[in-house]
Amino acid sequence: MASIDLNRVERLLRPRHVAVIGASGDPTKLTGRPIGYLKKYGFKGQILPVNPRLSEIGDLTCYPDIQSLPIAPDVALVLLGADRAEQAVGDLAARGTAAAIVLASGFGEAGADGQKRQQALREAAGSMRLLGPNTIGLVNISDGIMLSASGALEVAGLPTGRISVVSQSGGILGSLLSRAADRGIGFAKLVSTGNEADLDTCDMLEYLVEDANTSALAVYMEGLRRPDAFRRVARRAAEVGKPIVVFKVGRSESGARSAVSHTGALAGADRMYDALFKQLGIVRALTFSDLLDIPAALASGRRARGNRVAILTSTGGAGTLVADSCGLAGLGVPAPDAETAVSLARLQSSDDAGSIGNPVDVTLAGLRPDLFRAAMSSLLASPSFDATVVVVGSSALAQPHLVTDAAVACQAESDKPLIAYVSPHAPEIVRLLNGKGIPALTNPESCATVLVAMMRSVVFTEKPATAQAAAANGFADATGAFDEAESKRLFASFGIRGVQETVAVTAADAAKAARELGETVVVKILSRHIAHKSDIGGVKVGVAPDDVALICDDMQNNVARLGHQAEGFLVQQMVRGGIEMILGLHHDPQLGPAILLGMGGVAAELFEDTTIRLLPVTRKDASDMVDELKTAKLLHGYRGAPPRDIAALVDAIMAFAAMGEQLGDRLKEAEINPLFVMPAGQGVRAADGLAIFRDQS
Repeated sequence: MASIDLNRVERLLRPRHVAVIGASGDPTKLTGRPIGYLKKYGFKGQILPVNPRLSEIGDLTCYPDIQSLPIAPDVALVLLGADRAEQAVGDLAARGTAAAIVLASGFGEAGADGQKRQQALREAAGSMRLLGPNTIGLVNISDGIMLSASGALEVAGLPTGRISVVSQSGGILGSLLSRAADRGIGFAKLVSTGNEADLDTCDMLEYLVEDANTSALAVYMEGLRRPDAFRRVARRAAEVGKPIVVFKVGRSESGARSAVSHTGALAGADRMYDALFKQLGIVRALTFSDLLDIPAALASGRRARGNRVAILTSTGGAGTLVADSCGLAGLGVPAPDAETAVSLARLQSSDDAGSIGNPVDVTLAGLRPDLFRAAMSSLLASPSFDATVVVVGSSALAQPHLVTDAAVACQAESDKPLIAYVSPHAPEIVRLLNGKGIPALTNPESCATVLVAMMRSVVFTEKPATAQAAAANGFADATGAFDEAESKRLFASFGIRGVQETVAVTAADAAKAARELGETVVVKILSRHIAHKSDIGGVKVGVAPDDVALICDDMQNNVARLGHQAEGFLVQQMVRGGIEMILGLHHDPQLGPAILLGMGGVAAELFEDTTIRLLPVTRKDASDMVDELKTAKLLHGYRGAPPRDIAALVDAIMAFAAMGEQLGDRLKEAEINPLFVMPAGQGVRAADGLAIFRDQS
């Protein structure tokens, strides 16, 4: 993968000397905090305050300006306002500083003037790396280096862990830090990228993927500037076994509302991110709490080999809550095998193994820690289960270490995931368990969410080279909207067969064509300016040839009343025995082109049974898209109906993907709706279509 200047980023995260520009001697002020935090957490390097009004801050010499510094610092924290930050950054770059962190706001987030200031700031930095502006800085807990003014660092005793965080919001970084500390969850490193004038999320992930102290990565994402770089980082993370969990905010669908095709309306911005994360094996956190819970569990390195969950509880109600949450998440909660059931029954001095279910309710566990531990060990050893959830009940409040010690001992005997649901409000128990490497959760839904994430494995295959480059050559100068016939000629050039049809200029020509096609035909208005012909009465199905001329006249009059100009008519052979699908291509302004597949026809947007993949796609991607549809059973043969030509449908998906890759940004939107999937061996037929090219002028 393409590499950033890792040496300079290393110096940013692990500096030997730190300059603090605009440092205050008052530790209660924001500009006074960074020096205090560096000292509090044991920074062993050199601290170089810069403030023309002070000669010293505590036991540190304070320098009047950047030029007076005795050494070019590895990192400079710039605590000045937006109006003075540019000059400071330029002076630091001239001094040979490796990286600067600019905390001030008032840049790219503040409108056109702020964007100009941000560009000037970036230019002033030159080859010096820049974190921010509008950032709270970074926190390297692994090495005790706090380059931040976040008040969250007032917390005493931040635990060290193996999760690293990249956040595009400074406030979120502080929120995660304080929440994690309260729950006994440790971090390795946390970086706020802010406005990303230079170093961005992908840069920091690229470094952290290689960090020996990091086992799992958490990302708070508002947007993505470089999708290709993000893909490379995700692939590298998969190679080295470091999962990435992303909480993506800003689920606006404004782009979908402006789309011309059904595909554009269905492929909203948030669904595109969903598709990207799915293809890259990234876990999407759906709630803010997930952004802490999931990485904490994944950092253990444990993975579930299947979806069968054992639930051990001494309180029936809490066990049922967990079981229900697991069931809703698609996890199995099976009864134990016979041998495990006998073992559990004996623990309770019972001969009735048949009464042992799941959840396993060990009623005496609160009074007998040895019984609780033995039951936990038995479930982890059982071949019936891939993971175990232990419910910590109120009885543990009196002796929390007994539960913690039992869980730690049992976890050491197995490589399966073991997580705890702490049912009462018991912060001390949560901290104890998390501190010992047992993921401790405080609501049953989170148990299921975490287990689903621990089941996932990421396997990437090489993307095949796309063929059919020659097919795109005939459309190099295409611009604007194609009519239906032109669109289907484009699709046919990539191997997607259309229905038999004739373009007619006049109603009389249409009637003549109809008599040559069959007993009944489909008649459509033909126009580059009408994307959805059905909406204005521009499509008639099952028309007898003798009625075609009259139908054409009516259509022409109807569209004229609506202010449209008919360019002719399309007379098509009726297709029978096919299932209607929609196959589309959509360009997201941030993430690029994607393929959409779903159940089609006039109700495509009503059904919303669709799935998406970003380009490029593999044949496995295409096959998986078919299987993901709720209505996939119709394609496989439902209630005695013949199975459809799924192989031909997969071929069509790959052809559309090839078209998207070859035409690139020139092709804005494309769609076949309906695409008829015929019985097995009979292929697919494009019965309607549109293609919209960007204006080349």
